[in-house]
Amino acid sequence: MRKISTIILGACCSASLFTTSCIDETFPTDVASEEQVTSSSKATEAIMWAMPAFMNKYNIFEDENGSGYGFDYGYSSLMHVRDVMTGDMPIVSNSYDHYSSWEQNMAIGPDYLTTQYIWNYYWKLVQTTNMTINTTKGSTDPTLQGYLGAGYAFRAMVYLDLARMFEFLPNDIYTDGTNSSGNNVKNLTVPIVTEGITEEAARNNPRVSREDMYKFILSDLNNAEQNIIHLDRAAKTLPDLSVVYGLKARLYMWVENYPEAKNYARKAINAANGCTPLTKEQALSTTSGFNDLSVSSWMWGMQFVAEDEAVQTEILNWTSWASNEAVFGYAAAGPMSMIDKSLYDKIADTDFRKLMWKAPEGSELRAQNTYIDAAQFEKIPDYGSLKFRPAQGNATTPSVGAASAYPIMRVEEMYLIEAEAAAHSSATEGARLINDFMQTYRDENYNCRLTTTDAVVNEIVLQKRIELWGEGQTFFDIKRLNMSVTRGYEGTNFSDATRFNTKGRPAWMNICIVKTEENNNSALKGYENPDPSDKYTPWTGK
Repeated sequence: MRKISTIILGACCSASLFTTSCIDETFPTDVASEEQVTSSSKATEAIMWAMPAFMNKYNIFEDENGSGYGFDYGYSSLMHVRDVMTGDMPIVSNSYDHYSSWEQNMAIGPDYLTTQYIWNYYWKLVQTTNMTINTTKGSTDPTLQGYLGAGYAFRAMVYLDLARMFEFLPNDIYTDGTNSSGNNVKNLTVPIVTEGITEEAARNNPRVSREDMYKFILSDLNNAEQNIIHLDRAAKTLPDLSVVYGLKARLYMWVENYPEAKNYARKAINAANGCTPLTKEQALSTTSGFNDLSVSSWMWGMQFVAEDEAVQTEILNWTSWASNEAVFGYAAAGPMSMIDKSLYDKIADTDFRKLMWKAPEGSELRAQNTYIDAAQFEKIPDYGSLKFRPAQGNATTPSVGAASAYPIMRVEEMYLIEAEAAAHSSATEGARLINDFMQTYRDENYNCRLTTTDAVVNEIVLQKRIELWGEGQTFFDIKRLNMSVTRGYEGTNFSDATRFNTKGRPAWMNICIVKTEENNNSALKGYENPDPSDKYTPWTGK
């Protein structure tokens, strides 16, 4: 039986909100063959670099007119998807908003293009990582061993995302994990597809349990740790040992092994030579800070360049959606991102991070906001984001401004993981660590005096939500800790159709597996996550 490098997808999907087309593809379709890749060291190096390149992949659906869907521009789009599914990122209601389904919990079941995008993108990324692993595994050449370490690290990152997004956890709508087929899917994640899987196995490949997925990801990270030391890290778009440790910290947080999460967060900090938390000047810069790989706090990030298709579209890229100041972008056309008002109000005025969002009218902080252009600043709503600037502060030229970087892992996250993980065992230790971080790097007046485990954990997660706003991480904490999402309240800045209040984690955080995959993988039939679409009623103030 021939080998394939990822799950086979087929058939068609439908979407009520988007123009649809048949999706009928068998992977791989547009990458080098194994023979081509192994024919030279240059080819092998190229397939290793294909991993960070695919992180910025534009138009994976390859729609017939070539224009692409508004959200189809790579991994940073998935970060945005996760963020708008939390209670931390309201979006100005606008007809240009291509993320409205995820914001409104509408049409995100197994039959829709929104869900198909998540599935297709991640599995094509798995395919890319498997190619790197398959062409370097077993080599005694240190250079190839370094590439192998990068392959394992990328694959671990992808599967950790997949596991945490697709794992079914009980919620206020589906309380016990039983789906419409009568099967219990609690703690089931996704199928595992490795570099050596046969087509026969891929067509009967069940979702694996949390425990089995944890073991698989840990194995990949152990292999990455063993080999990554040989990698000549030419740029931060590639992982290094500190990133591997950081991924282990995230993994241990997922399975709630808090002592090991604390251990590896500290190891990541220590191994990230030269990585220090952003300063006020860096964070509020109009030209760099959250768009620059060279900034001191970034452990791992991705870089768009002028030659990327996504940049050349001018509007289908990270900057277009993340930066309210980029006048060429989608955000500037209307669907600007904001911070939740209630979250903003919890930030002390002495904490410089509060200036990363536009202060409301009448606030003394408004005069302290920094911005690229006064006229565009006036168009940004109260609480609108100023965090992600266009590259070089160029808000008018897409080939420059959209050639921006975005963060995958920053050292601040490791400090906050360390603090939360400690708090689960000792509220006193957790409070000490969050005080150390905040007073040293964010607000010298900060002082956490809380004494109970739940209170300290909630406070640390609050600071993490503020710190990593817009970076795609909050989703995982809300889901893991069974936290409620509250968007409907007096004075909310969430739009009417998105004002959902949940009791514990939202049902929509259990991402559905698409029907196209069930049609080609018999083991998935009857083991799908329940569809959360339209299961919540927006708050109306009554």
